[in-house]
Amino acid sequence: MTQHAGSMITFNRPDGKQLQGYLAKPEKTAGAPAVVVIQEWWGLNDQIRGVADRLAKAGYFALVPDLYRGKSTVEEDEAHHLMSGLDFGDAATQDVRGAVQYLQQHAAKVGVTGYCMGGALTFLALCNVPEVAAGVVWYGFPPLDYIDASKIKVPVMGHWGLQDEFFAADTVDALEKKLTDAKVDIEFHRYLARHAFANETAVGSGRIARTQYDPVWAQQAWDRTLTFFGRTLWK
Repeated sequence: MTQHAGSMITFNRPDGKQLQGYLAKPEKTAGAPAVVVIQEWWGLNDQIRGVADRLAKAGYFALVPDLYRGKSTVEEDEAHHLMSGLDFGDAATQDVRGAVQYLQQHAAKVGVTGYCMGGALTFLALCNVPEVAAGVVWYGFPPLDYIDASKIKVPVMGHWGLQDEFFAADTVDALEKKLTDAKVDIEFHRYLARHAFANETAVGSGRIARTQYDPVWAQQAWDRTLTFFGRTLWK
């Protein structure tokens, strides 16, 4: 197991129910903004904890809500099963919103970011969680009719792989048009990359050959993300 700097905490959802999450804190907490990090379909695993740790190193509080309530997997079939069992509406309006509200106790501004399944949930959160100040989406979105673009009032950055077989490039174009037509402040970046190009554990082997880590694009997207959050979350 990788050593992680953060720790598991318990926080409340708006409905009063509790859930856990992984919280990583920056070295300098005074005045630091915060980001809710939303997992891929694998669950709250080492890799997504590492994303929170990197954000903490960059000066942010970072909280990963445990959407699967303690379950995680490396098997594609099991991941699909866990994701299929997730109530996306509840996860966005309760789990993610609870995480945002928890972070508001520590930070003036809270952003949200998510990968794959977490990208879809980031869009749902942007539509349904008024406390969010900005969002960064990594190669994931829900069915486009689930996105009420008129409700997105904050800046959004998106990172997309042109060779992504899960989220096709023409659907990304349609999404971009939908958001632009609604006058959402968006900045989309496209990379000559496959799905999950920013996940260092995504190695195209076996049945998941459609995912592939690309360190060069991953670093560029990360740098753009930090620049974006630097502009939108720091007072």
